[in-house]
Amino acid sequence: MGRVAKGVKCNVAGCNREAVRSLSAAKVRSAGLNIGSKEKRAYLCKEHYKEYKKRTKKEKKIEQWRYKKV
Repeated sequence: MGRVAKGVKCNVAGCNREAVRSLSAAKVRSAGLNIGSKEKRAYLCKEHYKEYKKRTKKEKKIEQWRYKKV
């Protein structure tokens, strides 16, 4: 059983909701979400995970193009 299943809270500053996803803290910081600086993992609630996906959509698309076979 992981931490999300145990009921860990969202790591974004000012948010106190239940987390639904666990991601690399470096990726979350690069997306512009404000989390603590010492954690290795970032736990995000549903709303902040949705925001993370929106902010990284363009980067993911560029990576897909980069590795696309010709």
